[in-house]
Amino acid sequence: MNDTPGRTPPGSSPSDDRRPPAQDTSAPEGPTPVDGTPGTGEDARSSQWSQEQPPGGQWSTTAPVPPQRRTTRERAYANSGRQHTGGPQQPQQSPQRQPGAPWGGWGAWTPPPQAPQPGVIPLRPLSVGEIVDGAVQVVRRQWRTALGVSLALAVGTQAVTTVLTSLWFHDAPDLQSISENADATPQELWEALRGTLAGTGVAWAVGLLGSIVATAMLTMVVSHSILGRTTTIGEAWRAARPQMPRMFGLLLLLPLLLCAVFAIGVSPGLVVTAAGAEGPGAGLIALGALAASVVGAWLWIRFSLAVPALMLEKQGVIASMRRSAKLVQGAWWRVFGVQLLGVLLTVMLTMVVQAPLSIVASFASGATMENPMSWPSLVVAGIGGAISATLAFPVTAGMAALLYTDQRIRRESLDLELARAAGVDVSA
Repeated sequence: MNDTPGRTPPGSSPSDDRRPPAQDTSAPEGPTPVDGTPGTGEDARSSQWSQEQPPGGQWSTTAPVPPQRRTTRERAYANSGRQHTGGPQQPQQSPQRQPGAPWGGWGAWTPPPQAPQPGVIPLRPLSVGEIVDGAVQVVRRQWRTALGVSLALAVGTQAVTTVLTSLWFHDAPDLQSISENADATPQELWEALRGTLAGTGVAWAVGLLGSIVATAMLTMVVSHSILGRTTTIGEAWRAARPQMPRMFGLLLLLPLLLCAVFAIGVSPGLVVTAAGAEGPGAGLIALGALAASVVGAWLWIRFSLAVPALMLEKQGVIASMRRSAKLVQGAWWRVFGVQLLGVLLTVMLTMVVQAPLSIVASFASGATMENPMSWPSLVVAGIGGAISATLAFPVTAGMAALLYTDQRIRRESLDLELARAAGVDVSA
């Protein structure tokens, strides 16, 4: 057996000063006794066995134990108590665990590493609350750009909508008053309906134009905020301008697709009603409208991530719609919940802004604001719409862009690419 420094042979004394008694060299060599104790002579002198030995046949070597990794605390404790002497050392005792202290070794629990967060969100899969908070953080950190873009476009679109509605449809008959009149003719009802639809269509077209530009620019602002970079209005416009024609095509195609679904859904009921069966026709119209609503909601969610896909991946209209369908696949209900939350936030903002303005305008003009086409009503509606759109545009665009980013992190590990783009070391 080798007698190496730091290893104590079996049965030896822990002290270096104790030496085994001298052996009688004149004694004849003999075989080793059957009890397992070493013999005398040259073999005994070379082996350096101690006089106190375990009984024969009862001592055996310890089975090899696979190496185990020690914790940092255990390694520090072992290093601090190690004596660097040339002789054999006493075996070290492992430290006793104090009550309440964490267990070491393989069973030790360590908190998971924190995800890097160079910008408004941590680079990992996001919760719904983190998506909403990230959109709000974009407005807080880059309020000059985000609110500047949304304010300019909201004021412009609302001003145009107010003037067009007042000049073109001021004398159009009110649909509500016509529908409450039992003696109204179908011609009067059609005129009121046509005027209302025309006014709504003009307002929708102008508002869509502003929302296209705002959404395109704000998507670029959000994408830079994820990396912790600030963006000016000019930089956002230059980044969004190459994709603007495709953005127009996408945001025109999606509403037309939804309108086509509704037209197909209610057309059987309209045909039956035109044939003279008004009762069954009304039932078919209601049933078709319900079915069209379900299909329209499914399509809306399926293609809801097409805008950020078009802007951030520089894809075409159809390619971005396919990309959105791929990202939403398997997560339809989650995407639906986040998008519905964005719609509810927009409605709440509109109600909070419009209600006090309507009361103030009513007292200021001395009118009851019963005529929605009067100038006081239109001005109040325009101011309220501009304020609510200014606040809602960045939040809704931010939530859509962050939801798109979250889906790509979950499916394609986009967080690693974002960390490298932000200059964060992900090799650790």
